[in-house]
Amino acid sequence: MSAKPIPGRTTAAAAGEVVVFLVGMRINRFWAVHRWLPVLRAMPPMLKELSRDEDSGLLGYQLLIGSPRTIYVVQYWESKEKLLDYAADPGKLHRPAWGMLNRFRRQGGAHVGFWHETYLVPAGRHESIYVDMPAHGLGKAVGVLPVGHGVRAADRLGA
Repeated sequence: MSAKPIPGRTTAAAAGEVVVFLVGMRINRFWAVHRWLPVLRAMPPMLKELSRDEDSGLLGYQLLIGSPRTIYVVQYWESKEKLLDYAADPGKLHRPAWGMLNRFRRQGGAHVGFWHETYLVPAGRHESIYVDMPAHGLGKAVGVLPVGHGVRAADRLGA
């Protein structure tokens, strides 16, 4: 079921620093399903694990297709510490998935590529606008607030 649009102009109700984590994979060899399918299947259980744990620090995420070969997830986190804690926790699903990727690399073939980017956005240095949209992106992760008439991106950024 599709979410209903929120009438008018809204902005993300993000207070403080925003941590944006992009993580994805690229299928380098389509025929090597035995290499890329396990990588593709590793992400949903991690997202489920994080979503069920209110203290994980994950605020929200969105799955995206970048091209027929590239799939990625945009994640919003409370803090870089919580993101790094999850990545290093031996009791969580990330560590076995990372081990699998490293095993595939050592076995050769470059059948699947993997990447991530982390952005620490200081308070007051991020801006968003959603017009007649359901909650989306950062706004879906942290909630939205109405934007007054005539308020511009420069105003929301404090410029």
